[in-house]
Amino acid sequence: MMKQGVTAKDVAKLAGVSQSSVSRVYFEGASVSAKTKEKVLAAAKELGYRPNEFARSLITNQSKIIGLVMKGVQNPFYPQVLKLFTTSLKKHGYSVLFVYTNNDEIQKEDIEILFNYNVAGVVITDASLSLSVTEDFIKYQIPLVLFNRKIDNNKFYSVCCNNYEASKRIAEFLLSIGCTKMIYISGNENTSTSREREKGFSAMLKGSKVHYQKYSSDYTYEGGYNIACEIIEEKQLPDAFFVANDIMALGVVDALKDHQIAIPNETKVIGFDNIEMAAWPTYNLTTWEQPITEMVEETVKYLLNELEEYSGEAKNLEIDGSLILRKTT
Repeated sequence: MMKQGVTAKDVAKLAGVSQSSVSRVYFEGASVSAKTKEKVLAAAKELGYRPNEFARSLITNQSKIIGLVMKGVQNPFYPQVLKLFTTSLKKHGYSVLFVYTNNDEIQKEDIEILFNYNVAGVVITDASLSLSVTEDFIKYQIPLVLFNRKIDNNKFYSVCCNNYEASKRIAEFLLSIGCTKMIYISGNENTSTSREREKGFSAMLKGSKVHYQKYSSDYTYEGGYNIACEIIEEKQLPDAFFVANDIMALGVVDALKDHQIAIPNETKVIGFDNIEMAAWPTYNLTTWEQPITEMVEETVKYLLNELEEYSGEAKNLEIDGSLILRKTT
């Protein structure tokens, strides 16, 4: 732990060098001899000194901090994502500044803290951007990635699973095991993930002349549970449920169990994400695995490239996942 009040001046005194030499040791790319660096680091270790990252960012106009804005913290998928980003960025010398938002569309007040901390780049996981916010990122040339979202405009870079192809493969699989009566439970209608997953599912079923019913929910466990209870009460039990994310699918599974409906004999359930809970013995949920490790790696790669030389490149990068077969089908 750093001793209270230890400054660069104290380190310089103990090392027998100038204060500016101490600063150069901690500023990446600054010219400093190996002997001086060794003396400064030894003195810093003895005193328990750590450089002030925020103060350094004010001087260099860039920090070693990446902002991560997240809304769906109640969905276990996103804490997994946060862990992967933190681990990956740490390997490259960056820390994560986590910002929670309660808004579906990111507003200026949500990102004020990011600008205050002079972040080097930003990742937004599960929300859209207001027009005023997009202009600020472009104006200040701050690299931005929309993660697990596909955008229609060409202003920013986005990284997501290939949701359209994934849901086509899910429909293809359900058709191959004899399902002809299906229900799709969507998440929030204004998200690209929910729209793309329905489009692919619908396209494959339409090609096979099989119809499906759609029910809208909110990407929560409670939402999935309540919709399933509603369907059961209406006596509309399908051959299979395709649910737009795993946490809703787990709610569907529990609702079916509570009504003594046997899975997969009486109906089948497929989720999307492959969160850790999906593999728990009590669920054993068949699901589509999002390739989040590769998605995070591609996001970090883009950010590092943009920090090296800002280009403002904008495109949608879609990565294929895979079907994970378990006991709900």
